[in-house]
Amino acid sequence: MTQQMAGLTGFGGYIPRLRLQRKSIVQANAWVAPNFLGKGKGERSMANWDEDSVTMAVEAARDLLGPGDDRSHVDALYFGSTTMPFKDRLNSGIVSAALTLDERVRAVDVASTQRAGTSALMQALSAIRGGEVKNALVLASDHRKTKAVTAQELDFGDGAAALSVGTENVIAAYLGGASLTVDFVDHFRGETEEFDYTWEERWIRDEGFAKIVPRAVKAALENSGVSAEDIKHFILPCTFGVKFVQQLAKRSGVDPETARDTLAANCGETGAAHSLVMLIHTLQTEAKPGDKVLVLQFGGGCDALVFEVTDKLSTQAGKRGITGALQNRAEETNYMKFLTFNGLIEWERGMRAEQDKKTALTTLYRNEDMLMGLVGGRCTETGVIQFPRSRISVNPNKHTVDTQEPYKFAEKKAKILSWSADFLSFSMNPPNHYGMVVFEEGGRIMMDFTDVETGTVDSGMEVKLVFRIKEVDEKRGFRRYFWKAVPIAASEAKSQTGQAAE
Repeated sequence: MTQQMAGLTGFGGYIPRLRLQRKSIVQANAWVAPNFLGKGKGERSMANWDEDSVTMAVEAARDLLGPGDDRSHVDALYFGSTTMPFKDRLNSGIVSAALTLDERVRAVDVASTQRAGTSALMQALSAIRGGEVKNALVLASDHRKTKAVTAQELDFGDGAAALSVGTENVIAAYLGGASLTVDFVDHFRGETEEFDYTWEERWIRDEGFAKIVPRAVKAALENSGVSAEDIKHFILPCTFGVKFVQQLAKRSGVDPETARDTLAANCGETGAAHSLVMLIHTLQTEAKPGDKVLVLQFGGGCDALVFEVTDKLSTQAGKRGITGALQNRAEETNYMKFLTFNGLIEWERGMRAEQDKKTALTTLYRNEDMLMGLVGGRCTETGVIQFPRSRISVNPNKHTVDTQEPYKFAEKKAKILSWSADFLSFSMNPPNHYGMVVFEEGGRIMMDFTDVETGTVDSGMEVKLVFRIKEVDEKRGFRRYFWKAVPIAASEAKSQTGQAAE
């Protein structure tokens, strides 16, 4: 089968709005680790308690795909992460259900390496070039748990990236690449462990990055037929600072000034997603048609991919992407909240939290489109829209039977009709906000609210819907997902609806 010219056809991104100030981390731990005081600058992205690698991947994908209901063009989904919520369940299947993709989609999980994101992208590019699939969706996301009082706690961040791959309307053509597989163990996380065990920094820097990355660059340039002098953007996630990245670029024959921002100051390193996060940020801020981009990801060797930006990049100008996600931020200075959200401390939740949260898997399966995709019903005779879908219409004037067709709510405009802030019921982030949400085209749903500050909610406010963790069954290790409403302040409405923030 002949290969086709493949490349990136679109992008999307997601960075959680909470930004934990590093100053609050180092000050809280100064009594035991004063050596970290010098790392107390800037901020790191911090996932809310109901976010994980799956929910962030869904949000990045929604940013890419836009508000339309028809997603039948996606025939392959590759999801890369080192923090999959399920060890034995198709995590990309959860993402597919939330996005209401066709059940015939090829869904693949790529895990167990920091190269999961770039490896997923390379698999997608190979499948497209070989003609196996026409339009692939590549997602990378990580939400890593770190021990308190560690460099990783300060260096890491949470986030996700989404890229679409195809052969039409290509914004960055794939010229070639290379993968080096080297069992160089800079860190690892055993089967029963929650946290990474990291080796000595100098060893990782001098024996790992400094020797493996240049070899990967050389191989990728040879395979793509591109000279080192032609590279305009050198993308490499690295917690050793931009100067070290510049040194690696120079050692590889690439102009050190092409080393792109690692986003350490305002995001942190997002693990398996970060090379793609940096790529999207570069496409949004600095890349121009004709530029050649070298994307690298270190881990168990190194992946290297070479792209050439096309004039189709302008078609993505309205995307929120990484730049918009970075601008939609809320400063967080409560270090204890960070520890609590990440399960790093035990706290008294009270008797109201003492309940069995077992999920009925039969119900979940039979109502998958409703629970995972937020699909309700629309009566084909009267046009009445309702959630949930049922055999009998809720229209009080005409109770038609078996006339409803599927109706997707997730991308529809909605407002708050009524709401409550409840301190009595248990909440991971009290008070527990919830209320009745009414949709512009019809229908209403009682929903939990998330990403909300006390005193900022009011009836009539617009909301956007997000896919989040509903409950965690800690006894059985099962996470149940559903949709929640995020109130949108008038000043934020533009950036929340797919436009880059001003």
